[in-house]
Amino acid sequence: MELNDVIPQERGQNIKSLCSELKLSTISEIYHTIASTASKENWTYTQFLNEVLEKEVKNRLENSKKILTKFAGFPAIKTLEEFDYNFTVGVNSKQINELASLEFVKRAENIILLGQSGVGKTHLAIALAYKAVQNRFKVKFTNTADLLSNAVTAKRDKKYNGFLKSVLSPSILIIDELGYFNMTKEESNHFFQIISKRYERGSTIITSNLVFSKWKQVFGGDKIVTTAILDRVLHHSHIINIQGDSYRLKEQKEAGKLDLDLFKNKEKSEGSLSKD
Repeated sequence: MELNDVIPQERGQNIKSLCSELKLSTISEIYHTIASTASKENWTYTQFLNEVLEKEVKNRLENSKKILTKFAGFPAIKTLEEFDYNFTVGVNSKQINELASLEFVKRAENIILLGQSGVGKTHLAIALAYKAVQNRFKVKFTNTADLLSNAVTAKRDKKYNGFLKSVLSPSILIIDELGYFNMTKEESNHFFQIISKRYERGSTIITSNLVFSKWKQVFGGDKIVTTAILDRVLHHSHIINIQGDSYRLKEQKEAGKLDLDLFKNKEKSEGSLSKD
C-alpha cells in the first residue's frame, strides 16, 4: 500500500469529522503521522488499520484508568510491590497474590483488614483496589467518618436513595478506619443499610483496629445491628489480621526522628486490637 505523505486538506477535514462522529479522538490526532509512516514503509492496508486502532484503544484505556483513579479518591497511591511483608506478621504473600487476581471482585467477596494503627491495613486496601482500577473496575475510597456524614446529610436532604445508589455502584467500596469512634444509633443504622445494599452485589474492603468481639461497642452497643452487619460482612470474606509495630513509626526511626523501641511492647489502650 502507498499512502501520500500529504493528505489533501478537504479529505483531512472529512476524516476529522468522521472521527469526531465516531468519537475516535486519538485517530483524529495521529492518522496523518501514521499514514506518512505507512507510505514510506509500504505498509499493507491491514497494517495501517491495525496501527491506528491499537493507538486508539491504548489511549482510551489510559484515559479510562485516569478517570477511574480520580473517581476512586485514594488519599495516596499505594501498590502491592511497595508493601513490606518482612515488617509485619499475619500477612501471607500467597493470599495477597491470590486476591490480586481480582477474582474476589468478580465474586463480590469482602476483605477485612484488622490491626493496630500503622501496620499497613490501608496500604493493602488501596493497593488491591488500585490493582482493580488498572483492570478497569470502579472503586471508591472513603473513611468511616466521611461515609456516615454523607449518609446523615443525604437523609436530611431527602436524597437518601441517591446516596445508597452511589455506594452500591462501585465494584469495590473501601471503608477505612472502622472502630476509631463509636457510632450513634442513626449512624449504626446507616452503616447497616450500606452493608446490606452491597451484600453479594459488590466487594467491600474494611479496615479496623478492633477485633470482631469489640465491634458491638462501635455500633452503639446494639447487639442486633452488630450481628446483622457481621453476618453480611463475614459471609463471603477474606480476613487478614495484621500484627506488628507501626510502619510509619519505623520510617520515623529510620529517618532518625525517634526511637521506635519506646513504642514496642507497650500496653495497648482499651479498645485497641488484642488477641482473643
